[in-house]
Amino acid sequence: MNAEDKAVVRWGVGRRLEFIDFRLFWDGHFNRRDLADTFGISTQQASSDIAVYTGLAPANLSYDPGARAYVRTSAYKPTLMQASSERYLLQLVAIENRWMSKDDTWFDKPPPIENVSLLRKRTDSGILLRILDATNRGGQIEIRYKSITGSSEPRRVIAPHALFHAGGRWYVRAWSGEHRDFRDYNLFRIEHAGEIEMSATDPVLDYEWSHRIDLEIVPNPELSETQRTAVAMEYEMTNGKLVVTSRLSQSFYIMTENNLDVEPGTLIPGKQPLVLLNRAEVVVARATARKLSTAAVARSRL
Repeated sequence: MNAEDKAVVRWGVGRRLEFIDFRLFWDGHFNRRDLADTFGISTQQASSDIAVYTGLAPANLSYDPGARAYVRTSAYKPTLMQASSERYLLQLVAIENRWMSKDDTWFDKPPPIENVSLLRKRTDSGILLRILDATNRGGQIEIRYKSITGSSEPRRVIAPHALFHAGGRWYVRAWSGEHRDFRDYNLFRIEHAGEIEMSATDPVLDYEWSHRIDLEIVPNPELSETQRTAVAMEYEMTNGKLVVTSRLSQSFYIMTENNLDVEPGTLIPGKQPLVLLNRAEVVVARATARKLSTAAVARSRL
């Protein structure tokens, strides 16, 4: 579908044509009733949409009278959607984890899957909204927080400036009024978020967040050649190396999640398939950025 074709397709019709493309790609078939029920339109309108799609991609589908459905042909090529395996699989995981309903997707009959991860509490939408508002306004907010590493006192005053996802958790990147530095707060452990006030802390001074570093990752040399080849293929390494550019603050999570923070040889190779060649450099850079950031905030308040 070229740019001119897309320009003449209205948004509502476009969504329905994407649905046809989605069902053909992932399920291999669909019928008028699927289209009508999903979008709440008449079968006559569904027929019209199918005709529009057929005009755009006549080689993609054919009608099977026995099945009373349109089926994917061997010449099919995605026309209005990107054939993203990751999007498909993430939606399956979201349904299994009860983050979204099957009705919120375009699946007909999702394949059987099992989730082997521990389920965490759902994020409170009110708390998330308050955090987002504070971030967008450049403000600070008082929260009640359940920490497992710091003070047992639940009260915190933070000035959030970003969200990020790591290791299956969502975090809030924020200035900590209590610790006088920039820190990460697990979104699932925030019990309450209060009113938004003005903040005197400029997030530009969060050097751990704004500065990046290359992580040079290779297969554990203690693995066999066959195992190293398998690891390199899994991570699409080039010449046996994977270079990941990361924010300094987030390098901590990449290292922790993949045991890159552990001295090579401490764990059996199967528990540490990857090693970080420049581990010392990353640790020093992160610590240095934190010190410089804290000092810069202190100077800005003189």
